[in-house]
Amino acid sequence: MSNVEKRYRFALIPAFRVRNAVGDKPMEEKLRNINFNYDKLKDLLQDVEIDLHDGATPTYGEWPVENREEFCFAAAARLPIVREACEKGKYNAIILLGGGEPGFFESREIARKFNIPVTSCAFSQMHIASMLGNKFSVIDLAESHNMFYYNLVVQHGFTGKCASIRNINFPLPRPGHFNEPNIREEWAKAERGEHSDAVERAVSESLAAIEEDGAEVITFGCSGTFWLQPFIEERLDNLGWEVPVLDAYACTIVLAKAMVDLGVDASGLMFPGDRPQKWRRKKIF
Repeated sequence: MSNVEKRYRFALIPAFRVRNAVGDKPMEEKLRNINFNYDKLKDLLQDVEIDLHDGATPTYGEWPVENREEFCFAAAARLPIVREACEKGKYNAIILLGGGEPGFFESREIARKFNIPVTSCAFSQMHIASMLGNKFSVIDLAESHNMFYYNLVVQHGFTGKCASIRNINFPLPRPGHFNEPNIREEWAKAERGEHSDAVERAVSESLAAIEEDGAEVITFGCSGTFWLQPFIEERLDNLGWEVPVLDAYACTIVLAKAMVDLGVDASGLMFPGDRPQKWRRKKIF
């Protein structure tokens, strides 16, 4: 489709600046550098014109976002980028990268004024998972992130659909904590075909989610776990479990395309403008 105008024009915005994604590298390399399962997604992206933003420099410090305080800083830093993308008039959807989706609701409020839908990983996974099974479980990597993600499940209204959040306990690198297992190194081991403790724990927790918690679909929390998807999918399949294992970024892309195709965006009642023509005297729960 290189000589044809592409139907979808998406801005992809990371949760924070990824240093190895900046510069004039090819788009494929940039996507691979942010834990994007590019080989599985490239067919989905054939009809998409992509602009990948470098993300905002984190103001809390030089390490990945993991707890509530850091997510708050990341959200505030990302919102001006979302507004700038909307004001360009170039995009028909915005995809927020990262598992914890900092600034998602605020971004939807901004983008709705421009009639641009916004998707993100937790939101997209939960909605698609709920169509595929009665309950889903989340594979995640750290206690603090688990509890932040717990709030997302509540916020998105999926407490009745989420069977559990399962922790493999591979926290992201941060100051004051040295000589810990590194989730990036585990990814490298798995890619080389070597034994990976992260893969083994993730498979074990996925099985427990199915057998003990009643999960019928497996999803992921932090983007640091997204690379586990094909490994868990293969292992569960080999064990005879016919369970969907979702790719978080694939979910965001497919949902963004669906919104563009349907010509819909968030409801103006959910995200009202500054002075809406119609307003409700009462909001009912």
